[in-house]
Amino acid sequence: MSSFLRVLLFICIALSFIPEHAFVAGITRHYKFDIKLQNVTRLCHTKSIITVNGQFPGPRIVAREGDQLLIKVVNHVRNNVSLHWHGIRQLQTGWADGPAYVTQCPIQTGQSYVYNFTIVGQRGTLWWHAHISWLRSTLYGPIIILPKLGVPYPFVKPYKEVPIVFGEWWNADTEAVISQALQTGGGPNVSDAYTINGLPGPLYNCSAKDTFKLRVKPGKTYLLRLINAVLDEELFFSIANHTLKVVDVDALYVKPFETDTILIAPGQTSNVLLKTKPNFPNATFFMTARPYVTGQGTFDNSTVAAILEYESPSKTSHSTLSIKKLPLFKPVLPLLNDTSFATKYSNKLRSLASAQFPANVPQKVDKRFLFTVGLGTSPCHSNQTCQGPNGTRFSASVNNISFALPSTALLQAHFFGQSNGVYTSDFPTTPLIPFNYTGTPPNNTMVNNGTKLVVLPFNTSVELIVQDTSILGVESHPLHLHGFNFFVVGQGFGNFNPNTDPANFNLVDPVERNTVGVPSGGWVALRFLADNPGVWFMHCHLEIHTSWGLKMAWVVLDGKLPNQKLLPPPRDLPKC
Repeated sequence: MSSFLRVLLFICIALSFIPEHAFVAGITRHYKFDIKLQNVTRLCHTKSIITVNGQFPGPRIVAREGDQLLIKVVNHVRNNVSLHWHGIRQLQTGWADGPAYVTQCPIQTGQSYVYNFTIVGQRGTLWWHAHISWLRSTLYGPIIILPKLGVPYPFVKPYKEVPIVFGEWWNADTEAVISQALQTGGGPNVSDAYTINGLPGPLYNCSAKDTFKLRVKPGKTYLLRLINAVLDEELFFSIANHTLKVVDVDALYVKPFETDTILIAPGQTSNVLLKTKPNFPNATFFMTARPYVTGQGTFDNSTVAAILEYESPSKTSHSTLSIKKLPLFKPVLPLLNDTSFATKYSNKLRSLASAQFPANVPQKVDKRFLFTVGLGTSPCHSNQTCQGPNGTRFSASVNNISFALPSTALLQAHFFGQSNGVYTSDFPTTPLIPFNYTGTPPNNTMVNNGTKLVVLPFNTSVELIVQDTSILGVESHPLHLHGFNFFVVGQGFGNFNPNTDPANFNLVDPVERNTVGVPSGGWVALRFLADNPGVWFMHCHLEIHTSWGLKMAWVVLDGKLPNQKLLPPPRDLPKC
């Protein structure tokens, strides 16, 4: 046999040992999103809402890891619109991230924009939503990312997969709600109902017919893809007489654990396994969600219910009538302010940290930051009476800076070197005036306003301590970072102690995610590698806090190699 043939034979044998999925390239998937008005009725109240393709909630996007997505968004409504693909890394494609005036100008009436990005190294559940004003109250939907072909889940293969999206119904127009709140300086009005997959369910007025029903077979495993798309409330969720197994959060695998109740903050997602009972149980079961509340403002204190229904054995085919006669079990949810449960729950979350899905926690740190987050006040405009504390206006800040969005996009200003007059690069790395953050609040609660950013060289290893403050009351803040996942290496109550707390950091298998609840009256320690060039928004995912200014942005500079540079903007990038 010639040496050439021997080499060829060796290559063929070697290739036969490489799994098939290693060669599967991603495909390109096209979606068309028409932003248009649609009349929708809930709670016996009909109104015209802004939708994608007339659907509420919006359509689901399904893709595999490695696929390219081209989503053409056409705006047929009077409002400016921008969509964000929450949790997608957007490596080198920051122009497709979506927050208005951060990575793009919004899409104006009659205009369109193609969001073009590839899903790299991610699988699980994410979601998309509007990222301008409060339009995400109706503009949202799931992103379902399946593993590459031939790659199994690191848990039992589910019989069926079901998205469970928590949202809200507002009888009022949410744009009027936030407009009024910003005008008066007071807290906003609250929603009229929570929804599961767009339906309020039987516990609300006039809504028994608008109930989501999950019909299951006995002895099967179902994968529930949970998404909290509510504007301002964290939620407890439970299914009566059933245990859930958490296997994934924010599209990242975790060490599986069982729980009766899930805690999920706005912006967060979680995949859970539901193992149904081995035999027909002669009962139906409520699946309910209600808020976890730590702040002092008003909130929608109601409960949304869906129904878990077992398919009956064919011999005794149960009619709809007989199903109604079955006993209905209801879950017991934690108390509204059960921070003890919230702490225990978040402590159970650990990265899978397997050989196939490692937890690449940054072990060394290049730059350390301490950011305080919380509420504050701004002065009332002259000749106006304001409804905030002591006649002021409610505000919110990071390191006492209430972020002001510019009238052009930050990413364009950065990319074209035109930051003058748009933003400055002097965001403080620590609070300018240290105080007892969770103790007696200072007398002066006024915030500063500005458009200040942090600039990071490519591949900087960042440690960020996010500290809640007691100014106008402690509160849990679900903090979301665009463009990255971070590792939650530590958390605690009171003030972060840089001398003693780092000794307890978990640098082995901390949970990795894109949105984390900063503990009420406490702190959370995050680590991430700034390996994605662009301008990346970071904000509280309670929409009212974002509106009040609890937001900032990071500029990550280009690296030296071609695959470490932000690509140029697409030709159809919207103009301001």
